[in-house]
Amino acid sequence: MSLDRGKAVLRAVGRAIHHYEMISEGDRVAVGLSGGKDSLTLMWALQERLSRIPIHYSLFAIYIDLGFEGDPAGLIADYCKKMGYGLTVEHTDYGRRGHSEKNRENPCFLCSRLRRKRLFELAHELGCNKLALGHNMDDIIETLFLNMFYSGEISTMVPNQPFFKGKLTVIRPLAFLDESKINRFAEDYGFPEFKNPCPTAMLSKRYEIKKMLNSLYKTNKKIKGNIFRAMSHVKPDYLLSTSWKPNQLN
Repeated sequence: MSLDRGKAVLRAVGRAIHHYEMISEGDRVAVGLSGGKDSLTLMWALQERLSRIPIHYSLFAIYIDLGFEGDPAGLIADYCKKMGYGLTVEHTDYGRRGHSEKNRENPCFLCSRLRRKRLFELAHELGCNKLALGHNMDDIIETLFLNMFYSGEISTMVPNQPFFKGKLTVIRPLAFLDESKINRFAEDYGFPEFKNPCPTAMLSKRYEIKKMLNSLYKTNKKIKGNIFRAMSHVKPDYLLSTSWKPNQLN
């Protein structure tokens, strides 16, 4: 394993946590595991940091089984046991409900909404005040474009986001890490590959946005960083006023 890549991951995670004040002494942090490289990297980094920093926090991994055939819940449970992670597994039918005949138009929306709601509930049941999710820099950029293209608004997921009047805060410690660096680290570290059983994983709007952006990134290596920086460098005076209505285009 490349020690340099491991150190780079920890530096980026530490920088994000410090910059956005994500974790404090005594926090109980639920970690949403999906089985993908992002969430496995997140869990590793948060656990690894405990031996290197002067504050202490507790980690509680959560995996939501969406009910698809071939779901790797058992394999993920075995992996977490091997790594010494405390894991809660929740078996649901969210994936099947999202892909039912009644919901063919947008299966991802319902499935992700139900999963997120249950993650919030389980975090509360575990007495956690933080919920760490494995969204990385690419995810944050893709969400910006998804919201512009399909919701008509300029917004994205933020690295530190309080809910329920601050009783639970969603944090995204991988915000300063792009997907390619996570993939190389996960390969070096030998993370297992858990197959995503979702039948529409490669057909979603997010995947279309990802392909579009990746084609742009190939033309200029600065584009990704520029988009990410642009989200915290907004000039409201050069945006349309809120009094302007979209129907004025008609």
